[in-house]
Amino acid sequence: MNYKFSEKVSHLQASAIREILKFTVDPEVISFAAGNPAPEAFPTELLTKLSAEIFSENPILALQYSISEGYPQLRDLLKKELAKKGEFVEGRDDLIITSGAQQANELAAKVLCNEKDVLVAEAPSFIGSLNAFKSYNVDLKGVTLCKDGLDIDELEDVLKQGNVKLIYVIPNFQNPTGRTTSLEKRKAMYELAKKYGAIILEDNPYGDLRISGENVPSIKSMDKDGIVMYSRTFSKILAPGIRVGYISAPKEIISKMVVCKQVSDVHSNIWAQLLAYKFMNNVDMNEHIKGLQSIYRKKCGLMISEMKKNFSSKIAFEEPQGGLFIWCTLPDGCDMPEFCKKAVSEYKVAVVPGNAFMISESDKTSSFRLNFSTPTDEQIIRGCEYLGKLSKDMFGE
Repeated sequence: MNYKFSEKVSHLQASAIREILKFTVDPEVISFAAGNPAPEAFPTELLTKLSAEIFSENPILALQYSISEGYPQLRDLLKKELAKKGEFVEGRDDLIITSGAQQANELAAKVLCNEKDVLVAEAPSFIGSLNAFKSYNVDLKGVTLCKDGLDIDELEDVLKQGNVKLIYVIPNFQNPTGRTTSLEKRKAMYELAKKYGAIILEDNPYGDLRISGENVPSIKSMDKDGIVMYSRTFSKILAPGIRVGYISAPKEIISKMVVCKQVSDVHSNIWAQLLAYKFMNNVDMNEHIKGLQSIYRKKCGLMISEMKKNFSSKIAFEEPQGGLFIWCTLPDGCDMPEFCKKAVSEYKVAVVPGNAFMISESDKTSSFRLNFSTPTDEQIIRGCEYLGKLSKDMFGE
């Protein structure tokens, strides 16, 4: 039968990352392609204990339907934590628990954007969010991501054209580039959004994973006008499998997100919300975060060291101040897709081609993404050695 799909999904394609990950079924393939937290970062023993407590103390609460906004005690705790940094304003803002930050970002587009409304994103940007936005038939426009954040002049040029509803940014250790937006550009972005009547969707899944440098205030903490939505998640600090995220935004926006969530999944997993709440109350979160930072500082440092030792000097790469990713760029004129294809098919190392993160996968880029959090130390060493051989074979020393 010739199936006729809706206009909202007929143009969507499978993620290139998911396609690359198919090769990782081969046990010989070393994957630098995933974006998963380090397995050793999961507090499995404590989560086992806390989960047992949940089912011992109040199993029905964990198993019954719950409210769409999220577990009230968890929401209150998160509001208090955000308020300490100026990222939640009592009386103006509200907060909803979502099924990961992915759902938070998708709901933001759903409640604010009509078809053909302009949504601005960094180029390159996170493929999951880009596909969510595309599903609503928005006019998705990419603005060049410089090493210190969006090209501000280019952003204003787009805003001047009108009808920009959302500006989507990942200011801390961006996926895929690992770049951090400077304070100056965060301030400039905010002022431009205010001037042209746009709303900023600030996605911060990696902010706690800083391994060097100084913290930079969030754009949300600068918000005096109710124009910033702030998306966060437990995926990188606890476990992605529990699918607990949240978003802080003006009350009027959150109320619409609640209605949309009700027709989507009713509410996020309540057992997982209880687990996140108990975890926050049973650990020193500052010490927990320091432990995660230590893990990623070591793994990132090892990968950077091995890349410097093995890679052709013709490959440029950026050392991130945090997060999970390293962005690499081949010499001008090189066939980046062919490099990535050879890496996995002949050298048994999976990397993600940079076009997977562009506004359109047909957009030109000579970059690719590496992940240092998922592979073991031994895999990082061997994988960098194999990629080094490939890079020198293709580009010379």
